Amino acid sequence: MLNKLNNMKNYLIIGGSSGIGKALTEQMALEGEVYATFNKNETESSIASVSYYHLDVTADELEFEDLPDEIHGVAYCPGSINLMPFKRIKPAQFAEDFELQVNGAVKVIQKVLPNLKAAGNSSILFFSTVAVQNGFNFHAQVAASKGAIEGLTRSLAAEFAPTIRVNAIAPSLTDTPLAGKLLSTDEKKEANAQRHPLKTIGNPENIAQLGAFLLSEKSAWITGQIIHADGGMSSVKG
Repeated sequence: MLNKLNNMKNYLIIGGSSGIGKALTEQMALEGEVYATFNKNETESSIASVSYYHLDVTADELEFEDLPDEIHGVAYCPGSINLMPFKRIKPAQFAEDFELQVNGAVKVIQKVLPNLKAAGNSSILFFSTVAVQNGFNFHAQVAASKGAIEGLTRSLAAEFAPTIRVNAIAPSLTDTPLAGKLLSTDEKKEANAQRHPLKTIGNPENIAQLGAFLLSEKSAWITGQIIHADGGMSSVKG
């Protein structure tokens, strides 16, 4: 692994080619060197401090080349939104979601843990969903995997303290390509906006700004938290 000969901090964004991950990559480029990954769609960046690499988090073995010896922050952004009645979900579909959203995160963190420890004061960021706290129809598949992520967040925060902080963001529906089918018309966007007390749909930049805060030293006294960025849905009755 390479060691950057400068004083800038180094960040690894898994799933940094689209949606929240892309917005977070651009945010962290203001803070240091960013190593971002893509899977299906090859991605390049015009930002000098951003480098993209291919990574399939469902592979049995993950290989990271050209990472610096010290990583100051890791964000795991891959996700899926598969909504259907519980009786129609096959066990294999639960397993596929779990492989992407939980096992993938576990493999990444295990692989780069030495780099995080070498940084001396680092941060891990996961993503959950408002559907873990709030029970929604047809969300069993995604809520099961993201519920595991929330448990993993708290467990690793305890295990890695005091040198590595671990937090998660639990957004509501956000206007990203992943949510495209749910927001494909103006009518769908308006209907979903009205479900939130703030009467708007989240955008990737909203979530990325919070993510950048949690990855930075500005959140040095925050760990083990599931922070809701959901237009008030989880706690406010509109």
